[in-house]
Formats: sequence, structure tokens, C-alpha cells
Amino acid sequence: MTRHAKPRKGWLAHYSELIGAWRSAGQGKENGEDAMHDTVLGMLKNGVGAIDNPRAYMTRGTSNRLISQHRHANVLDITPLDELAEVEHPVTAGADANAQYQQLAEALAAALEELPLKCRQVYIKHRLEGWTHTEIAEEMGLSRSMVEKHMTRALRHVSERLQHYAPY
Repeated sequence: MTRHAKPRKGWLAHYSELIGAWRSAGQGKENGEDAMHDTVLGMLKNGVGAIDNPRAYMTRGTSNRLISQHRHANVLDITPLDELAEVEHPVTAGADANAQYQQLAEALAAALEELPLKCRQVYIKHRLEGWTHTEIAEEMGLSRSMVEKHMTRALRHVSERLQHYAPY
């Protein structure tokens, strides 16, 4: 007796069958339906024709998505803010933060003014404007080595002048 290949059902028939199974599953059925929808969307985006066994693909894909959701839910332990101890609350800037930032900005400006012009220009271009050492060298007509020396000098000077602003 020769075996005849089973007629292949279209993916939509498997979808209806599997979504019906999720609906009757009881607990977590919404998660199962959502996972099934995500699996089908992925399948449609990637091309249904490339899938040999749509039922197995949808079953495995849904199962994998549910496992992923479960892992994600267990990793992200969310505690409401009102349940945290006061020392665990997020820290916000104090009322005098703007004044402190202004003082720091003024101190930085003063420290930069104390530098020779080329050191100051290198620092500003690199740290504040985001230029690379190579770009600065080309723009200012300096060697890259000289740009690095100016930057080292500027960093050392600024660090010394602003050390009392550093926390701890």
C-alpha cells in the first residue's frame, strides 16, 4: 500500500486551530493569543512560502515568545516608588544645583582663560565641539603630536583648577 502525502493545510487553518486552543487554555490566554499574533506577523514579514511546516513554526514560535515574555517579566522586578525606603528613592538635583552648575561653568571659563591660546583652542575644539585630534591638527596647521601635547597640558591645568568641584 502506498502512502499518500497528507494534503497540506494553509497556514490560516493552522492559525485558527491553534488560536482556538489558546482561547480554551484558560489562564494566560491573552498572552498566548498575543504571542501567536506576533509569531504570525513575523512569519508574514519573512514570507510564508519559505516555511515548510506552518503549524510547527507557529506552535514553536508562540511557545518561544511566551518563554521570552516570562523571562522578561521575571527579570524586571518593578517596585512602586511609594514602596521603596526613603534612602532608595532616586536622587534629584538640589535646589542650589543651578547655582553650583553656574559656578562650575565660570570656574571652567576662568581656567581656560589662563591657558595659552593654542592650548585653549585645542581643548575647546576637542572637548566642547567634538573634533578629533587629526581634524584639529589640519585646521590649526599643527602636527597631531603637538595637538596631543596641547590637550594634555590643557587637561592637566583644568583638572587642577576644578579639583574642588569634583564629588568626594
